[in-house]
Amino acid sequence: MDCQIFRSGKRENVRIRRESHSTVIGTNWYGFLRGGCHYFFMGEKTVNELPRELRGLHTKGMDALQRENFDYAIALFSQILDREPTNYDCRKALRMAQLSKVKGGGGFFKKMFSGASASPQVARAQLALRNNPFEAIGIAEQILSADPMNSSAHKIIADAALASGMPKTAVMSLDLLVKGSPKDKELVIELSHALAEAGERSRAEQVLENLRAVYPNDNEIFVALKNVSANKTMDEGGYGALADGEGSYRDVLRNKEEAVSLEQENRHQRSEDVTEKLIREYETRVKLEPKNLKLMRDLGDLYVQRNEFDKGLGWFAKIVEVDGGADASMQRKIAETKVKKYEHSLTLLDPSSPEYEEKAAQIREEQRAFRLAECKERSDRYPTDLGIRFELGQLYYDSGKIAEAIQEFQKAINNPNKRIQAMTYLANCFAKRGMNDIAARRLQEALKEKLVFDDEKKDLVYTLGTILEKMGKREEAIEQFKVIYEMDIGYKDVAAKVDAYYAGQ
Repeated sequence: MDCQIFRSGKRENVRIRRESHSTVIGTNWYGFLRGGCHYFFMGEKTVNELPRELRGLHTKGMDALQRENFDYAIALFSQILDREPTNYDCRKALRMAQLSKVKGGGGFFKKMFSGASASPQVARAQLALRNNPFEAIGIAEQILSADPMNSSAHKIIADAALASGMPKTAVMSLDLLVKGSPKDKELVIELSHALAEAGERSRAEQVLENLRAVYPNDNEIFVALKNVSANKTMDEGGYGALADGEGSYRDVLRNKEEAVSLEQENRHQRSEDVTEKLIREYETRVKLEPKNLKLMRDLGDLYVQRNEFDKGLGWFAKIVEVDGGADASMQRKIAETKVKKYEHSLTLLDPSSPEYEEKAAQIREEQRAFRLAECKERSDRYPTDLGIRFELGQLYYDSGKIAEAIQEFQKAINNPNKRIQAMTYLANCFAKRGMNDIAARRLQEALKEKLVFDDEKKDLVYTLGTILEKMGKREEAIEQFKVIYEMDIGYKDVAAKVDAYYAGQ
């Protein structure tokens, strides 16, 4: 059949061997149907895949963003995306520019769900979504350049991006929507699907676990979580990698029996009988394959799911024994399982018992001591892992060991992913020791590096204002609270502080 193909923003004709309403052709090719014709295009691209002239525009856009010339940055990034709509790095930079232009928007997530859906542009984008996802994304981006808090535009981008094989782009918008409505089951499940398609299956599991904590008896969430977990297991075993895009996962499994087991793991509801059958089968197989670490890990996970923590830990310990403790993630998994064991012990206590508070306090103290000792041990084993340093600093801070926490956070600030958080913790540590001038300097440094005015930045500004108050610098403090007041009058007690200041004048 003759079809249109989109490549690097241009249309070309190509002959496709088969027909389908939604398909993948080869590696990284996606398609959709419009007017009886299929349109195929590549998946998301990086900056390095841009033509030279567009890479030059991207560099100019990043420079403009750094100089806070947001209008110019938005114009440059939009120009690139008109020609290369699948470029994820460029779209991510555009989103940063849009949000930074309005400093994240006052009351960002409260405003996201206003009556934005009545916009004529939104209606146009929704109409375009039926036939041309790229056109819908383009219209939605125009909306976001004027109103980056527009929930309808973000939803259109998410839907269009998923239809166009751009899951990371979808995640970017769904993340914002879910932060605004963390209990919206439909949104969270859609985010988990997008994360899974983007290859972030561990995070997909986590967002569903968080949702399950809110709705513990919801079967739809249970089903979604089991599907993601099963697909993650398949990916870790290499079962999901198909070179030509036309086979099924059975083609890469070693035997038919293993295919049946994987199908059972992916069923909508895993009954206790099926779990028991899987455990028996895996334990039989591991005797024949004593060095199969994946089988051992799956066995451990199955036992932990049944709250048989000691048996699960036994299998995890065997993995450490077989690989000599080379896998740092397994050490972390063992620690997390022990923490879950403590948490499960709390659920077994009778709240009506007169000894409940005493026993619960004892379990929590044992859990806290274990977490601190375990993290310290990991830190000693991997002294250059700055992520562990940050985690250890948090535990010291929560335990009231401020001097020890300062030492860890001073090392953790060299981790770019934890830098702002570590600087914030450092400021709080100094404030707890009465060193308010040092704390204020740390917060001011963090604020210089934090471009987007999100909840994290609000917390930085508020903490700085509080510390300046303690230092007797009332005018400087109120200026910080006024910054938040302009953007989000409902944040903590800034309204009371600012109103009282002006009343006093």
